[in-house]
Amino acid sequence: MKIGARTGKDTKRGTWPHETGYQQCKTCVMDTTDPLIFFDDEGICSHCKKYAQYLQALDAPEERARRLKDIVNQLQRDGRGAQYDCAMGISGGVDSSYLTWYATEVLELRPLLVHVDAGWNSELAVANIQAIVQSLKLDLHTLVVDWPSMRDVQRAYVLSGIANLDVPQDHAFIASLYTEAQKYGIRHILNGGNMQTESILPTAWGYDASDSRNLRAIHSQFGRHDIGAFPIMTFWQRFFYYPVVARLELHRPLEYISYSKRDAKDLLTRKFGWRDYGGKHYESRFTKFFQAHYLPQRYGYDKRLAHLSSLVVSGQMTRNEALAELRLPLYDPHELENDK
Repeated sequence: MKIGARTGKDTKRGTWPHETGYQQCKTCVMDTTDPLIFFDDEGICSHCKKYAQYLQALDAPEERARRLKDIVNQLQRDGRGAQYDCAMGISGGVDSSYLTWYATEVLELRPLLVHVDAGWNSELAVANIQAIVQSLKLDLHTLVVDWPSMRDVQRAYVLSGIANLDVPQDHAFIASLYTEAQKYGIRHILNGGNMQTESILPTAWGYDASDSRNLRAIHSQFGRHDIGAFPIMTFWQRFFYYPVVARLELHRPLEYISYSKRDAKDLLTRKFGWRDYGGKHYESRFTKFFQAHYLPQRYGYDKRLAHLSSLVVSGQMTRNEALAELRLPLYDPHELENDK
């Protein structure tokens, strides 16, 4: 197999198309707006290859079900006699909303729900959260991030020129969730992440939101005020204190089941009157503006490519359906002006 690398030199691994122009995968819809993508001789991209490797290494459904049962048993043992056996974040989006229902009604766990308000909640997200919490009779702790600190850190990220402006929100969510879990003696955190709906996300389009050293460096250079009360998870907390000292464990239950985003939305709509917000993570008004306008306009990155491609490779959407969705406008002009 011949491959033209970025240097123009042939290798034996694949084709880097960036010297010759635009190319789009023939299986999913990822394209050369990911500068690190490469294609084989049949036009199949590296993201599809990586997902195929994941499927090959995936345990059989029976084994995954057994492992999930073991996790649930561990949570119930560790939480015996306590008010909660796990904590989980809820944003009002489909993954966290579905996991709330699944953990409570199917796995019969007793989660403490934590919602972090960074100042950008959409009314739709708040309504979704309230409907689920009230119906399932769960405890919800809403943690409000200090707005002057939040605004200053987000402003620093805009001025820094890096692509991922969502790091401040994401970092605040992670840090606050772990702090709240420890406060209540909870040793297990549930996360709605899963490979079936979010296996593809180019590393060149963003950066690790957990990296507090990077966050502090950006704020130190571009911030106007002290970082103040902004929630921070330090390197030491992330890699030593929480996992070793506090013995906090993170679990992703949706990895162990057959998870369909379309079916999840149908269930949430039927049971709770949940309403779709139109895009991945659009429960945050800032994230919607950042993903649907800022990223495409400034960097040429359309994150729908990754989100839709994840659904294509997992068989939840056809490539033609994904292409049809990509032809839709990213933003309603009236909504864009309002959000600006």
